[in-house]
Amino acid sequence: MLTIEKLRTPLVGPVDLALEKGSFTAISGPSGAGKSLLLRAIADLDRSSGFVALEGTEREKMPAPDWRRQVAYVPAESGWWADDVRDHFAEAPDLGGRLEAVGLKDALSWQVSRLSTGERQRLALIRALQLGPKVLLLDEPTSALDPPAVARVEILMKDCTAKGCAILLVTHDPGQPERLGARHLYMENGRLSGSPSREDAQ
Repeated sequence: MLTIEKLRTPLVGPVDLALEKGSFTAISGPSGAGKSLLLRAIADLDRSSGFVALEGTEREKMPAPDWRRQVAYVPAESGWWADDVRDHFAEAPDLGGRLEAVGLKDALSWQVSRLSTGERQRLALIRALQLGPKVLLLDEPTSALDPPAVARVEILMKDCTAKGCAILLVTHDPGQPERLGARHLYMENGRLSGSPSREDAQ
């Protein structure tokens, strides 16, 4: 589905990576290794070189807004541009169910200023899902959540992959790749390698 060959930025790469439809891929590694920068490069938010294609269509041949709708990036700290939570979401039949699935069924009536970090993380994920992406790039999507909330988000992510979305996530949770059945990669000094040892992952 998503093909990446010799992707490079000043601090990352070269990276070769392929994401299959409905797959989970997790990346762990020390802080400053380039994990977030890799996600940003794939999303075409930072300048990069190399070959990146979605279902055979090269990124450079697609308008940037279209690319970012299909290859959606959710940063660890999301942006909010209006006071009310409702103003960040489109009306959709499945919106209420998704909000309830992550424990935020009443959130549309709230103001952004009252949201905790964990609530912002969950809402940012739902917001990205409204784009109907084929690939989700998630940067520490559960880092600020307690175990019950983590479990809710992981169920939602599994539902997404079951419907064909490919997920690439950065995580510092050593147990998360296994719980998600994810291919587990390790990043250090801007380079990707195979599955880390449990000691490295922590």
